[in-house]
Amino acid sequence: MAENNTQERILHNRYHLTELIGTGAMGQVYRAEDKLLGGVTVAVKFLSQTLLNDKMRKRFEREVTVSALLAEKNIHIIKVRDYGIDENDVPFYVMEFLEGQSLSDLIKLQPLPLKRFLSIARQICLGLDSAHIGIRFNGEEERCQVVHRDIKPSNIYIIQDRSLGEFIKILDFGIAKIIQADATQTSSFMGTLAYCSPEQMEGKELDNRSDIYSLGVMMYEMLTLQMPILPESSTFGSWYKAHRKSKPRPFESHLEIPESLKNIIIQCMAKSPSDRPQSVTEILKVIRDLESDQSISSLKTTNYHEPETLIASSHNQGNSTDSSLNLSLEEQKKDFLQWPTDKPIKKIVFPRVLSKMSGHFTGLWVMLDKQDIINRKSSTRYNYFLFLNIPHPMILWITVIYNQQFSARWLPCYLDLKTKIGQKVASTLAEIGSYRIFFFSLEEPTRCEHIMVSSIDSDQCQIMKEWIELSKDIPDIKQSHLSKQRLKDEFQKLKPQILQKLQQKQKN
Repeated sequence: MAENNTQERILHNRYHLTELIGTGAMGQVYRAEDKLLGGVTVAVKFLSQTLLNDKMRKRFEREVTVSALLAEKNIHIIKVRDYGIDENDVPFYVMEFLEGQSLSDLIKLQPLPLKRFLSIARQICLGLDSAHIGIRFNGEEERCQVVHRDIKPSNIYIIQDRSLGEFIKILDFGIAKIIQADATQTSSFMGTLAYCSPEQMEGKELDNRSDIYSLGVMMYEMLTLQMPILPESSTFGSWYKAHRKSKPRPFESHLEIPESLKNIIIQCMAKSPSDRPQSVTEILKVIRDLESDQSISSLKTTNYHEPETLIASSHNQGNSTDSSLNLSLEEQKKDFLQWPTDKPIKKIVFPRVLSKMSGHFTGLWVMLDKQDIINRKSSTRYNYFLFLNIPHPMILWITVIYNQQFSARWLPCYLDLKTKIGQKVASTLAEIGSYRIFFFSLEEPTRCEHIMVSSIDSDQCQIMKEWIELSKDIPDIKQSHLSKQRLKDEFQKLKPQILQKLQQKQKN
């Protein structure tokens, strides 16, 4: 769909498109208001394929109708309310609008704890099993069994229900099949390469065991944050070779995952469909047996209603404004506050632990333009911490210097908890509960221009101590760059949220 101005578009005199909320290989999703139902919010998905002939239209109607019937049968499948074709012959269907997050967003930083994994996996399996058993369509004697064809984390949605708690919905049932409906497209491929079964990549007729393969890949990722099968490159041919020839990576020994769960996940990824579990029911049995295990059922459950706890983060606003706060006279001498000789004269940020007469503390050394420092002398300090333990234990320590006139100055640091300096800085932050920010200018790097102090919330200090202890038991597999990149990606997503909070604080 090439329509960019959604504000003026009303689809079929009923659905007022208000906002583009998602896009992918199979289409675009819009938030819309259902005028017929008094403005109820719905989601409208336009497929990436136009319907060029009657055969394709009939196939589309059938698959959407089957998806709608599936949702009536199982609450873990998203509800389809309506469907149609727009003026450009682009098919669309209307779904319930969900408030929550995708599984792909949930597992970007941390693998799922075992208890939470079992709950989410069980609900996914219940939805899949219902589809694989199938439904009777238009009075047909045989059941219409539905294969999803694109099981992956972004097609699993997690919502919070007041009565049901954390609740799972599977999106996009049968959509890949709809897109491939045209016989002229036999050479095309629809799916997500990292999760596809070997037979799907070969263009063979699929059954429920193809979904089971994709489910195995996804469950491995949910528990480890890693992909069990990796290609030599990102091409179709390399992925095909990997799925056809490469064995799944074994689970790392330090991960506390029950053997029965490891075995069923690896079995799901067998190259031959006959060697996999023959139905999702077999996987469900393993999951339910583990959930009934007293040692697992008694595990502490995370408070899922607080999104920030999902990434084990917290934040705090520092209120100290006196540049000499808690600094002894000796520490305020010019020779102490010099730019380190082993650091370049350029705009950088780095931490150091210092030991002086008043004790040891962490300093955040910052070099900026002199005018930039002057502009921010009267500013709010705000800190935020994120932790990632897999594949490599690392903390992202974010400091923000903010005032309304000059916006935000972001000062991020990455603490590798497998290095002595990373451990020392994190330990000192957790022990002292505050840190100093030393500002040096590019124009006069020989002396400190300004000092600020930022405090850390006491609960965050305790959490940081737990992170440090946890990291000691994780082997160093030399993949710090992967953790750093994931934290960088999350940092970019967090920036507008933090900025909005700071703006609101200054307004109040």
